[in-house]
Amino acid sequence: MATLELYRKGASVWVPDPDEVWVSAQLLQDYKPGEKQLLLQLSNGNEVHFPVGSPSDLPPLGNPDILEGENDLTALSFLHEPAVLHNLQVRFLDYNNIYTYCGIVLVAINPYDQLPIYGEEVIDAYSGQDMTDMEPHIFSVAEEAYRTMTRSGKNQSIIISGESGSGKTVSAKFTMRYFAVVGGAAQQTSVEERVLASNPIMESIGNAKTTRNDNSSRFGKYIEIGFGRKGDIIGANMRTYLLEKSRVVFQVNVGLR
Repeated sequence: MATLELYRKGASVWVPDPDEVWVSAQLLQDYKPGEKQLLLQLSNGNEVHFPVGSPSDLPPLGNPDILEGENDLTALSFLHEPAVLHNLQVRFLDYNNIYTYCGIVLVAINPYDQLPIYGEEVIDAYSGQDMTDMEPHIFSVAEEAYRTMTRSGKNQSIIISGESGSGKTVSAKFTMRYFAVVGGAAQQTSVEERVLASNPIMESIGNAKTTRNDNSSRFGKYIEIGFGRKGDIIGANMRTYLLEKSRVVFQVNVGLR
């Protein structure tokens, strides 16, 4: 019953919308168990009746305004789909920030544009800093892995995943650039350039066209970077493996009549 008590007059909720996916609304009256509808006022001022078959059909509650634009999704009072989408939207559109934490996971929005947030001055700012002390960034994740590796002497892994066109290859490139700079490589960008330069050859067969990417890779990549005792990069290796055989196409022979 504790959750039901939050559905009081003035409470903020999210309701499904065919165009916006989710829109915010405010309760105009308290919800009482057994009622079949809620009286809501949408953000555009319109009043609507929201059907409620059972308490499980109640719309998701909105977070307090003070939590708007949080840099860590786990800090939200209510963590659900509309809350996550809204928070990412606020950070992207209002704060011009493409990165958001969700615990130890970094969520990135592809801006489809070059941003001035990957220079050496930014690398220097994140070098040696804890994740909690800095704004979310791919360099912060790289720093955490690099520092743990150098302190513990154990291998570390960074998993970069996402749908086609989400920016996985670019994220991998910036991660390797960070390692090259903080590791003091003689030629700071040669490692990632050599590894990524092999991509066109590796992906020349097996790619597919998607709604977001005309040349979407069907290959997963495992990039292994070797470090010396002083934390400097001494080599790299990349392996590929076919993930989606269902995307490999063939030519259909059509008989003439």
